[in-house]
Amino acid sequence: MAAREYGQFCGLARALEMVGERWTLLIVRNLLSGPQRYTDLRKGLPAIPTNILAARLKQLEEAGLAVRRALPHPERAVVYELTDYGLQLQPALIALGRWGARTMTGPRPGEIVTAESVAMAFRTTYRPETARDTTIGYEVRMGGFTLRLQITDGALTVGIGPHPAPDLVIERLSDQGIHVLMTGTRTAGQALADGSVRVEGDPELLHRFAETFRF
Repeated sequence: MAAREYGQFCGLARALEMVGERWTLLIVRNLLSGPQRYTDLRKGLPAIPTNILAARLKQLEEAGLAVRRALPHPERAVVYELTDYGLQLQPALIALGRWGARTMTGPRPGEIVTAESVAMAFRTTYRPETARDTTIGYEVRMGGFTLRLQITDGALTVGIGPHPAPDLVIERLSDQGIHVLMTGTRTAGQALADGSVRVEGDPELLHRFAETFRF
């Protein structure tokens, strides 16, 4: 750890010693969606060198932010997951994501969209003031992947994979289908009418979705 020490008695310096190196916060971002195998992390971060991924995971373990766990039979796999201490980084990542999103328009050449990056977008655009005392589940199908969004008494959790009992399924039918809802470029009714998205369930819930997740 000595090579990463800043020599400052400061909470921010101490935090940067643990998570300030390149790729570390993106690994944490991906683990916010739940436990992942090494291969899952490689898939979600295809540009990361394998030696860097291994080193960053080791550093997260040493800092008490992540642990390795063997899945029970018949999985026979090892997953990485955040500890309670690691999960406490979520508000900081959401704040950074909101700050960074202010400079974003569309993807730059070579940039890709992953399930984990979209999951983070839902966390950063979530407007809790629109969902006080609300309990509702969404399944969002993005073509190459599916996300589950669960709001329980106003608290949001986001995961990768189908929702076990969604109140509304939203399927993207065009490249910008979900994006136009979240930016307010189109209303829920317009997005349904022009074929940007289709839904399974009460279409009125799409209006609530568009109000709840807004750039």
